[in-house]
Amino acid sequence: MFTSFNEPATEGLRFLYSHDGYKWKDVGRTFLKPTVGSKVMRDPSIARGADGEYHLVWTSGWNKDKGFGYAHSKDLVHWSEPAFIPVMENDSNVVNVWAPELFYDDANNQFIIVWASTIPFRFPKGLEDENNNHRLYYTVTKDFKTFAPSKLYLDPGFSVIDAVIVKRAPKDYVLVHKDNTRPERNIKVAFGTDPLGPWGKSSQPFTGNFTEGPSVAKVGKEWLIYYDAYRNKSYDAKRTTDFIHFDSAAVSIPHGHKHGTIFMSDRKVLKGLLRAN
Repeated sequence: MFTSFNEPATEGLRFLYSHDGYKWKDVGRTFLKPTVGSKVMRDPSIARGADGEYHLVWTSGWNKDKGFGYAHSKDLVHWSEPAFIPVMENDSNVVNVWAPELFYDDANNQFIIVWASTIPFRFPKGLEDENNNHRLYYTVTKDFKTFAPSKLYLDPGFSVIDAVIVKRAPKDYVLVHKDNTRPERNIKVAFGTDPLGPWGKSSQPFTGNFTEGPSVAKVGKEWLIYYDAYRNKSYDAKRTTDFIHFDSAAVSIPHGHKHGTIFMSDRKVLKGLLRAN
């Protein structure tokens, strides 16, 4: 399954599905209309906990929103009332909260949520505007009712957004992230032994410029990294076995699909989504 949205991001949550990880189809309708924050839903991210519940977070506004949207579901069709999680409300200078990404840390039975925020004049910047100089922040929760205080997650020395945590094995993690500086605007990786870091130095980019929104899926012995090549108006993918060497992958994505995350589900859940049409 692949969470999705279509511009202008006001209609709600969409899903794509695939039986092989390469060719995707649209479920064909929207779910969970956004009603919190600035009332949009961008960058929807889903993770499933040990109890089988699906948890969803999303970007609720381009700027001024100091948190993100949240809802949960047992079947992806019927959703809880959307809630707003104000993770950056304690800093009056925060410009935005972008692309919250959920990761279920099974070793510690907790969810890690990583997002990008800009706090002007907090960090050195490159050619980008002061209001576009992002760093990654995070919180953790076990129940989505209480959250640890938000902390800095990654300062790689450049503006960074769109982080995805990948677990390869115990104490073997990869952080896929976008270097948002000018003229880079491409996707890199870093390695670590814990999902909360610290992370090693960011790699050289493995995509061209004007790419963002990485999503990662394990398919057989390979990893597929999907991303939005927004200048080319295409959704592309790279394949790798080691996150060091990358090759292009031939994939098929429905037109209009935007930044989401890939997760596994069973056929019963998919049938329920398709019957909801």
